[in-house]
Amino acid sequence: MGSRVALVTASSAGLGAAIAKSIVEDFRVVINYHGDAARAETTLEQLKALVETRSSHEKLSDEVTMAPAEDLRTPRVLALRADMSSRTSIAQLVKDVVDQMGRLDVVISNAGWTRIRDFQDLDDNVDEEDWDKCWQVNVKSHLWLLHASRQYLESSPNGAFISVASVAGVKPSGSSIAYAVTKAAQIHLVKCLAAVVSPLVRVNCVSPGILMTDWGRQFPEDTLTLAKEKTLLKRFATVQDVAEQVKSMVLSNSITGVNMVVDAGFSL
Repeated sequence: MGSRVALVTASSAGLGAAIAKSIVEDFRVVINYHGDAARAETTLEQLKALVETRSSHEKLSDEVTMAPAEDLRTPRVLALRADMSSRTSIAQLVKDVVDQMGRLDVVISNAGWTRIRDFQDLDDNVDEEDWDKCWQVNVKSHLWLLHASRQYLESSPNGAFISVASVAGVKPSGSSIAYAVTKAAQIHLVKCLAAVVSPLVRVNCVSPGILMTDWGRQFPEDTLTLAKEKTLLKRFATVQDVAEQVKSMVLSNSITGVNMVVDAGFSL
């Protein structure tokens, strides 16, 4: 287990929690929540159990043994509250991570927002509040988070920023037009940011299809059945599939400006 630190936002459950679990062997991990402290605590305990299980079966690696004393005194896993729709809260979150963990090497920006609308009904897709909040969370929050964390990522030997987008940003689909359009903007933002902060920081994103998380199960059953039939593999991608793709992007030294689609062939 290394001394490097990874922040995973919106990670008290679902995909964010799965990503945190996938990288906890390689990083000290900070998870983020906004409203549900109890659920975040459950995920935190699961992460601690993963760390303890591995520690009980393996000797400490040379990297940990030789880690600076301040790294050994900081937590292996930590949960911090922050509102990812607020620029002020995002900046405070990054400060809190560095204050408590000593450094920040990787950010997985997982926050997103939508309201389910009838995608085929234009009248149902012109609510300005929907558009404003989608733009705030699905686009600007990722910009603010990279801006706040850039100095720390640049000082890391392998700084990386991974944003979680959606297949809705690749193929017109999803919970609403506002969601699809802002996810497309998020994907292009990632490419722009990769160009701006290279070569010191790699910036990529992953675009899942429908995942059977609490959010995915909000869709009507007939909508889910139709979407599954439209995939080439006749199934949905799993949360674990997506988490492993994120992990590979985090650990790679040679990928930047890439959007990885994990959708079981839905977008083809």
